[in-house]
Amino acid sequence: MKITELREKTLSDLDKSLLSLRKVQFGLRFQLKTQQLTDTSQIKKVRKDIARIKTIIQEKEGGDEFRQSK
Repeated sequence: MKITELREKTLSDLDKSLLSLRKVQFGLRFQLKTQQLTDTSQIKKVRKDIARIKTIIQEKEGGDEFRQSK
């Protein structure tokens, strides 16, 4: 997921995407523990996408507060 695509989405769309990615993350963790996951790099990619979405949500909700904390 590209950061520019995420910035164009609304907060409700970002929340839906975050929920979806968390479900995917849960499934990947489950597959990892049951030794069914073949590409373990997927876990890292999903974690980074979740972090990106959470950052954009923080920016949109916080506004100036986010910039001041840097």
